[in-house]
Amino acid sequence: MTETQAQQATPPPRHWEADVLLRDGRTAHIRPIQPGDAELLVEFYARVSDESKYYRFFSPMPQLSDRDVKRFTEVDYVTRVAFILTVAGEMIAVGRYDTIEAGKAEVAFLVEDRHQGRGIGQLLLEHLAQAGRERGIDRFVAEVLPDNQAMIHTFKDAGYQVKSAYDEGVMELEFRIDPTDTALGVMEQREHRAESASIESFFRPRSVAVIGASRRQDTIGRALVRNLVLGDFTGRVHVVNPSADSVAGMPAYKTVGEIPGQVDVAIVAVPAEAVQDVVLDCAAKGVHGLVVISSGFAETGEEGRHRQRRLVGLSRSYGLRLIGPNALGIINTDPDVSLNASLSTLMPPRGRAGFFCQSGALGSAILEKVNNRGLGLSTFVSAGNRADVSGNDLLQYWEEDDATEVVLLYLESIGNPRKFSRIARRVSRRKPIIAVRSGRSTQGVPMGHAVRKIAAPSQAVDAMFRQAGVIQVDTLEEMFDVAQLLAHQPLPRGRRVAVVGNSDALGLLAADAATSVGLVVNKQVALGADAGAEDFEDALDAAIDDPEVDAVAAIYIPPLNISGEDVANVLAAVGEQSDKPIVSTFLGAEGVPELLRVPDVAGSSAGRGSVPSYPAVEAAVRALARVVEYAVWLRTPDRAHSDEALVDRAAARRFVNELLMHHPDGKDLSFGELRDLLACYGIDLWDTRSVATLEEALAAGEDLGFDVVLKATADHLRHRPDLAHVWRNIDNAAEMRDAWETLSRVIDSPERAGFVVQKNAPPGVPVGISSMEDPLFGPVLSFGIGGPLTELLGDRSFRIPPLAEHDAQDMVREIKASPILFGYRGSEIVDVVEIERLVRRVAQVQNDLPEVRALELPLVLAGASGASVLGGSARIEPVLDPRSDWFVRRLSTPPGDTMPD
Repeated sequence: MTETQAQQATPPPRHWEADVLLRDGRTAHIRPIQPGDAELLVEFYARVSDESKYYRFFSPMPQLSDRDVKRFTEVDYVTRVAFILTVAGEMIAVGRYDTIEAGKAEVAFLVEDRHQGRGIGQLLLEHLAQAGRERGIDRFVAEVLPDNQAMIHTFKDAGYQVKSAYDEGVMELEFRIDPTDTALGVMEQREHRAESASIESFFRPRSVAVIGASRRQDTIGRALVRNLVLGDFTGRVHVVNPSADSVAGMPAYKTVGEIPGQVDVAIVAVPAEAVQDVVLDCAAKGVHGLVVISSGFAETGEEGRHRQRRLVGLSRSYGLRLIGPNALGIINTDPDVSLNASLSTLMPPRGRAGFFCQSGALGSAILEKVNNRGLGLSTFVSAGNRADVSGNDLLQYWEEDDATEVVLLYLESIGNPRKFSRIARRVSRRKPIIAVRSGRSTQGVPMGHAVRKIAAPSQAVDAMFRQAGVIQVDTLEEMFDVAQLLAHQPLPRGRRVAVVGNSDALGLLAADAATSVGLVVNKQVALGADAGAEDFEDALDAAIDDPEVDAVAAIYIPPLNISGEDVANVLAAVGEQSDKPIVSTFLGAEGVPELLRVPDVAGSSAGRGSVPSYPAVEAAVRALARVVEYAVWLRTPDRAHSDEALVDRAAARRFVNELLMHHPDGKDLSFGELRDLLACYGIDLWDTRSVATLEEALAAGEDLGFDVVLKATADHLRHRPDLAHVWRNIDNAAEMRDAWETLSRVIDSPERAGFVVQKNAPPGVPVGISSMEDPLFGPVLSFGIGGPLTELLGDRSFRIPPLAEHDAQDMVREIKASPILFGYRGSEIVDVVEIERLVRRVAQVQNDLPEVRALELPLVLAGASGASVLGGSARIEPVLDPRSDWFVRRLSTPPGDTMPD
């Protein structure tokens, strides 16, 4: 390639550049190679061993010639693509593909020896494969020496179907690079291990440095040192203060670099403008991660947002992960670590729940609540502005953490909801996740959180949580209500509840509350006010042994001012042995009272089998209902529904690509174009003839053999139920003339009415199916009964494709108006199976084709045998980043940065 050609090469897409996480949990930066990287390449190559060079080029090649350097750094980003990986400004790896024929390219890597074994080749392969797919490549070939087993495993372990052959002592590998379920599964497992490793380094440090520790008692740095020491941290604590010789009786170092030995985690409490210098100091020392307590970043405005982006970029470029800024800190209650690297003076008791939140002030209140309830935590993170480490990272860690059995999330924003959904769905199969989402109604984002606002309606976010098995609650109080039940009691097998108590009034209240939240009370035992421990034991044993009971609500309110210790001992003993969950209202206590606790050999505040108590019976049964819904979700198969044999995805993609070639700015599809697109998915669009004059309407009616309707379809009329814009049962020319003249009189500006003629459709219930492409979510699907009342009442169901087998069924049934479809008041039952098929097909269109920005089937008439799709609209637009983060690993980048989110 000449210099002129290099200057004219197609620039690489912005989304090809990203921060990535390596196998050991440290970060690196991947980007397309550029002509200006020549010096970096030469320096990199000089550090590579002769053996690695030989494995790459099959012959001794101690140096790169100027011609080689030019060839390797000047690519066209279409037929020849190369990526480099950098850390601290140094190139540590390079990978490339060169097209050798249409759809086929040769791929090769070279990784600096001291960075081999960190999963870099796998990352390069993922990013090269995605770039190749975007450039029309569907197969990679590679030539590898048989001794180069590491490279052979890189290809064979990627989840692709690799074919191999030998030719003159060289292994020739060939494989398709389609993002198959196997390949994506391999990628997700590697992502999980890397992100989990990065968080484990924060929670299990051997040494911690507090940067900004002060001799004054009332400073943040001094509080951090005090909390670490008084929390009995088992590792070494170092303090860094350039103007002091000692802090809190400990020697102070002027820089992190002066500290002897390794420093794993740095807690940063210096002014915001000084944090970047701290990053460089920590990077030179080899620190793994930073917890930035300092404020003065995105929460302060535009200047702070720029400062925060620079902080994240600088940290990641040197291999560091970051919690914060503006964070409260992190806690690990494991006695082998006993880490309180936070501003909270309260070290929560050991427990089974991991907690992630963002607000520092809220974090302090949460820890107080946890302590008061006796719930206990395994680990705690208050991430402040959540500029780097997020709830997704913590989910990856908690999934494998044996000390964490319940995950608690307080989310003020979701930076990557699609990834959250994917990880949460997997984690929820192993451990319950309970979440409170602030801004649920407004979709608002706190000022300090550099994330895009979600365009999809809040109901779509709720649907995503349900699909992922996340137990979404409205308040922190309810979160703890559910958490204490999940942490100490088994899951229920069903919705059937027995109420056992010594108060008739509270028993009735519990039964009413249980029924209102979907539970079934099929056993109610009123013991009387003078019931003693033996009475409770007999009643509880009978309820638990009853095969028609799945859970028990126990109520004990003594008539006199007595401790109730005998009854408490019975409750605790039964709770420890029961395989059915027990909730209680015991003396109006909240949490897990000492009297109801079962000792835990692991040292937690309360062991499994301890019986949680609620001050009100309504709270008890509400928590039980949430847990029942989670148990039902767990029992529901998570298989994706596929109609692969009945759709033509390739034809649909060719059709959309061809349209976009002629309309690079996108277009609203015509009736014919929409009909052809939907036909690829087995959706038949009812024949429609657009007409602008009476003569055209007459011709259309005759062509269709009459028995037609004339209707106005313009948006300003379609959503106005008060306008008579449809004329049905037109059988001849005279009736068409009458319909045309009448509608033209009653409609303002009939020339803009968008008249169409259609054959009369069989009668049915009108339903609407629509989908959209959200920049953060990806595809979003909705369903509802047709008409303005549905919009007015917001009676629509939502899902995030791809759909599981049961999702379409649930969507149709969960709207409030669903009885209309199932014979309400003697009406005809419609063909629900066909509606579900249409829902699945629209979901598949949106999932397959990100170029479809919106697809709407606003009028589908569902009859007793079949459904007629009477109209639709769609818009397609080119996609700059075709969901590439579904197929490659990369860390999220705040909006407004030089890299895409």
